[in-house]
Amino acid sequence: MSSAMTLSPDPNAHPPESRRDAARERIETETGIDEAMIARLVDGFYDRVRADSLIGPIFDARIRDWGPHLAQMKLFWSSVALMSGVYHGRPMPKHLPLPVDGRHFDRWLELFRATARELCPPAAADHFIERAQRIAESLELGIAGANGVLLRKGERYVRPTEAWVPPQSSDQ
Repeated sequence: MSSAMTLSPDPNAHPPESRRDAARERIETETGIDEAMIARLVDGFYDRVRADSLIGPIFDARIRDWGPHLAQMKLFWSSVALMSGVYHGRPMPKHLPLPVDGRHFDRWLELFRATARELCPPAAADHFIERAQRIAESLELGIAGANGVLLRKGERYVRPTEAWVPPQSSDQ
């Protein structure tokens, strides 16, 4: 006789889709966030990003067609803010090669906060901003680690500046 037990499914357990739907409904009710609000936030935020002198050039150097990028960001924020599960990308590998550090994440957050506060009701803005802060922290930690820097709690990643060597004069 085998001593292994077979566990029967919990009749009160809900499938993942059901839990996701319930979470989404709760978030929508508590914050007022919906797909239209996400679209306005993403469009407004990236308008600011593109005009920004610090982080705009980083995006400009990598994104030629903004339509697909904005569509992906709307899916991303739907998954992050509403737990919709519609985004299936991997943000970290896309961010690792970028020439960014804590200053860039601070600016990204500053623009994001301003956009969320301007375009969203307070509960929705708070919800978005809390998640944006976690995302920025995670990306900054990942980029630091990929560059051989282990950040301690409260430390920020500062990209090392290349040592400047004056060019050799051709008459030497």
